[in-house]
Amino acid sequence: MPVRANRIPSTASSARRSVGTAARRRTQAERSEETQTRILKAAANLIRKRGYAHFRTAEVAKEAGLSRGAQLHHFPTKDSLVVATLEYVFEQARVLSRRRATAVNRPRDLIEAVIEDAREFFFSEHFMVAIDIVLSTSTNQSVRKQILDISRRARRPVEAAWSEALAENGVPGQLASDIVALTLSLVRGMALRTLWDNDPKWFDELFSLWRQMIKVFLRDRQPRSRVR
Repeated sequence: MPVRANRIPSTASSARRSVGTAARRRTQAERSEETQTRILKAAANLIRKRGYAHFRTAEVAKEAGLSRGAQLHHFPTKDSLVVATLEYVFEQARVLSRRRATAVNRPRDLIEAVIEDAREFFFSEHFMVAIDIVLSTSTNQSVRKQILDISRRARRPVEAAWSEALAENGVPGQLASDIVALTLSLVRGMALRTLWDNDPKWFDELFSLWRQMIKVFLRDRQPRSRVR
């Protein structure tokens, strides 16, 4: 009886199997998450370009390159889409701000770093959208509460990160927290002022004045402070 020769897989077929194994098929959950992210990025981009007043959910699917049905499957209402978009954007800002705060290595002006980071967030269209929703008399109470909860979760860790950065540079803990809270309040207030008086040059002068005030205060109160 003839002996059957062992079949040796061809190089091509082996390669195909290797590639197939390496390129693992995404799960349904992964595909769903990717779709949601595309929708949220598209919504955030449209809000940033057109503002909340001109934001139309019907345009989001086109911006994301998806079907209207896919969008409505994940975010069936405008409220659900807007809330999710703000949560996404605020979370991205939180991660970036904490990275900045933890990456500083005794910068010349930590207060300036806090101001610039806060300006990027509070002067953004997305923050203004959040304010608009919270203050609007037509906003559903549930939506208002969600926006406020999102804001707290996103901003408190940022405040803590900058406070820690100041403390690590020689400013006493409670004083560091107070300075950061005051600085963020100042920037937030100026951001809201843009609603009726938007003067970037004047804002720059005020922020510069605030930096100098903090430096003088720290120099007089904490001679050994390393903030300079």
